[in-house]
Amino acid sequence: MTTLNKSELPEGKPKLVDVNGTPVCVVQIKGEVFAVADTCSHSDASLAEGDISDYKIECWLHGAEFDLRTGAALTPPAVQALETFTVTDNGETVEIG
Repeated sequence: MTTLNKSELPEGKPKLVDVNGTPVCVVQIKGEVFAVADTCSHSDASLAEGDISDYKIECWLHGAEFDLRTGAALTPPAVQALETFTVTDNGETVEIG
């Protein structure tokens, strides 16, 4: 499990964190924090380098989009969903695990 201060998560800006040896992309949107596997399911690219639009993250390499709430692949070339991680909101901090 990894603990972050919400102040470390600027609105709509992905952040790469390590959760027990696994790279995880964490994003705060409208005060809610989401965590998904950082590696695009289509290609070996870091999603933390991607762009956020609403509740979607776009892979910078091939443009595949994923729903941050569910991990679902929304557009080709990705067809496999991302793993999602539990986020526990403790007010000023969040636990990712």
